Amino acid sequence: MGEKLEAGGVDPSGRQQYRRKLQQCLEVLERLLEEKRFDSPRNLMGMEIELNLTGADGMPRMVNEEVLDRIASRDFQMELGMFNLEVNIIPHRLGGRVFDQLAEELRTGLAYAHRKAAEVDAGIMMIGILPTLDPQDLVSANLSSADRYALLNDQMCAARGEDFDLDISGVEQLTCTSSSIVPEAACTSVQLHLQVTPARFADVWNAAQAVAAVQVALGANSPFLFGKELWRESRPPLFLQATDVRPPELRAQGVRPRTWFGERWIDSAYDLFEENLRYFPPLLPLCDDEDPLRVLDDGGVPRLQELVLHNGTVYRWNRPVYDVADGVPHLRVENRVLPAGPTVMDVMANAAFYYGLVRALADAPRPVWRRLPFEAAARNFDAACRHGIDAGLEWPRAGRSGGVTSVPAVRLVRDELLPLAAAGLDAWGIEAADRDRCLGVIEERCRRRTNGASWQVDTFHRALEAGHGRREALALTTRRYAELMAGGEPVHSWPEGVPATVAACGL
Repeated sequence: MGEKLEAGGVDPSGRQQYRRKLQQCLEVLERLLEEKRFDSPRNLMGMEIELNLTGADGMPRMVNEEVLDRIASRDFQMELGMFNLEVNIIPHRLGGRVFDQLAEELRTGLAYAHRKAAEVDAGIMMIGILPTLDPQDLVSANLSSADRYALLNDQMCAARGEDFDLDISGVEQLTCTSSSIVPEAACTSVQLHLQVTPARFADVWNAAQAVAAVQVALGANSPFLFGKELWRESRPPLFLQATDVRPPELRAQGVRPRTWFGERWIDSAYDLFEENLRYFPPLLPLCDDEDPLRVLDDGGVPRLQELVLHNGTVYRWNRPVYDVADGVPHLRVENRVLPAGPTVMDVMANAAFYYGLVRALADAPRPVWRRLPFEAAARNFDAACRHGIDAGLEWPRAGRSGGVTSVPAVRLVRDELLPLAAAGLDAWGIEAADRDRCLGVIEERCRRRTNGASWQVDTFHRALEAGHGRREALALTTRRYAELMAGGEPVHSWPEGVPATVAACGL
């Protein structure tokens, strides 16, 4: 999450002014697009990873401010919960051995952060949802200290007008309520950015939407919440419900949730920004001093701060981003579907698969989104979240006959999508060794039908069968995960079960 804003309170009388300013920003964006004022292609990608802070016992540690003080690097930032951090990887050009380079940078940064966290008896963990979280961990008292989080929480709670309901039916049933948005902090993700030109934006976004389900099926890593085994990737339903400011009456009327897959393929980046204004009332009506129309008329580049801020409070799984760098505006597709972890190598494999596959599909002469109904893509996303690597997905039939068929995710990836991802990485200019190492991890996950979620579930049930109680089995699973994550080998190669040494000493 982590929208960058300074909180100074919200004046209700300013909401009409803010709406007018938003509409002006949208008109200026339309002109920027028409006048082709955007940055030229630079093949730039970026990455953000949300992290958990845990103790040696596997439990969350509410010490992010102390850890950040010790890290003392702008690469690491605060996140919503006091047990959260975020690491930001500077933009890199897609090409050469970029994934090998990224992996080394990330390992170095995380190792440094882990050492600093150890000074306050904490450690860094990359995982979608920490299995040991308890409802008492996700309360307002554990909201991070930055004003922006308090302001966002206040506004979302006011819009909701009642407690947030969490009701997720998976392997087990979870039903509870929260008086704040803090349960959202349980969701820690990897966010992949790709800078694109306006002419390419729609094709890249549509491709990213089409493959979101495949990403989740391969990378699922969040099977537990509050001691319950739910979906293989429980972040999406949790995030949706923890940010759902609609009371039941508005849900019944079909009002859209702020955490949203979308409902159609697009023709332009403008479509998404326009939908965000049309469907979602502002949560943070904070006006900037900039007159974007005057700036544009004077030959300058407007920041469009109101539009950017509003866009950041609509949680699309593939989000459009407008930004200005070195005085030039650009557009990015921000892919938000992947959970964090399990290891740096797994993160790199997921990233390489995504960037390669999106490139290949966006370049394809017969785009997949012309052959796959959007409703099928949405159903695929739900199925992948529920079933992970065992999901069946709808996909266009090969050849000219047309139509859609259901296929196991692992077969779809191995038979059709891995070759496409390899071709896409070749088109980016990725070196063969880097390409093959990353995609080899994806292939092995498919061959062994193993990802972070399946490993967690298997380890948890083995601990139960060994006679451990549920809470201890979750803690043992978490501690073993932390040990293997630190070892760095990709999750498909992790041994099964919890060895006696971990059970005995918690390491």
